[in-house]
Amino acid sequence: MAYLRARAARPRPGRQRPQHRPSRRRRPPVSASTVLARRLGLLESVGVGLAAMVGAGVFAAFPPAAAASGSLLWLALLLAALVAWCNAFSSARLAVHHPRSGGTYVYAGAQLGPLWGFLAGWGFVVGKTASCAAMAWTVGAYAWPEHQREVALLATVVVVALDVVGVQRSARVALAGVLVVLAVLVAVVLAAALTPLAAGGDPSAGDPADGPGPLGVLGGAGLLFFAFAGYARLATLGEEVRDPGRTIPRAVAIALLVTVAVYAALAWALVRTLGVDGLAGSTDAVADAVRALDLAAWVPVVRVVAVLAAAGALLTVVLGISRTTLAMARNGDLPRALARVEPRRQVPVRAQLAVGAVVVVLVLLVDLREAIGFSSFAILVYYLLANLSAWTLGPHPVTRVTAAVGAVGCVALAVSLPWTSVLAGLLVLGVGVGVHLVRRRVAP
Repeated sequence: MAYLRARAARPRPGRQRPQHRPSRRRRPPVSASTVLARRLGLLESVGVGLAAMVGAGVFAAFPPAAAASGSLLWLALLLAALVAWCNAFSSARLAVHHPRSGGTYVYAGAQLGPLWGFLAGWGFVVGKTASCAAMAWTVGAYAWPEHQREVALLATVVVVALDVVGVQRSARVALAGVLVVLAVLVAVVLAAALTPLAAGGDPSAGDPADGPGPLGVLGGAGLLFFAFAGYARLATLGEEVRDPGRTIPRAVAIALLVTVAVYAALAWALVRTLGVDGLAGSTDAVADAVRALDLAAWVPVVRVVAVLAAAGALLTVVLGISRTTLAMARNGDLPRALARVEPRRQVPVRAQLAVGAVVVVLVLLVDLREAIGFSSFAILVYYLLANLSAWTLGPHPVTRVTAAVGAVGCVALAVSLPWTSVLAGLLVLGVGVGVHLVRRRVAP
């Protein structure tokens, strides 16, 4: 009888709720209803990374970066790529040690402490949500310029619906889209290389001695960093990747190398056809370059490709934000209702719908270039914490060097962004941390 009474007193899974909230130091165990399935292989993972990086940034980031760095655009691109590579290496090392959804929110929480983990997660969520609004606006600008806002809202709804269907299908859609984008961008670069230029299309336009100087180069690199920051998507999807110890580092390296090569070639083609000043003043740089090459028939193709690129990036960014939201909700740093995983498709539907709702609101409020600057600042803070977390993994010399270079680079690029972006980023991050500390203090 004592055995039966003891057995009856045991809580039954799914029928009882805990009577007490978890303490602030002890995290609740992850239940089966919040666990994601490992469905992504190397091909799908590379597709997610490429779609996130070869997205809206390739069509939106070069003009403001050229305006900031002038004829030293190539140096700004090199610095952005170097910082991105260090950040990617640190993120990949951390993903191997912590193969769970959440990215640096999980890594910094485990390596540096819960407060730093929250700051990383909050920075990622607010920064990438702003970039989602920029990507949605890019879809609207290229698809139907006269109705940008309406198209941007529709694109957000469609992308969230695709993400709700399942991560594997979303990754394959993103891979298919990015292959089309890459093919067209390669064609534009080849056309720029083979077509004789008219007078004025001089890649050396602008004297470096009269350029903006080191701060301008750093500012341009900070804006270009917006275009590289998509490799974090793989880290945030770490819980859904098969054999993450091998797949994530390989996928990050492949996706980043391809992206750097494409961006370098495209930057050369844009400067060759438009000149630095023409690129800096353009709002539709790739299409303007095609027109300068007397290939007006390609302009509709470029517009379609830009829509595919921006939509593919939006697709993968929403995936990443929802997974970080899931991880934060599991630990009580966001409402726990967002941690629910839909059992049949095994995707965090509530988190995805919440992210989509916030993006819809931002589409109604933000400007494209302001969103790029704010997003870059918040994500640079996120990667600063990733590099600091990687430093604590151990005395591995390569890890320590890349973590140090990445951390210094993140700080340098962040402080060189437009002051409005820096102030807005500090304000939003500070408010988030303040609310978090108050909640922890008043929690029982």
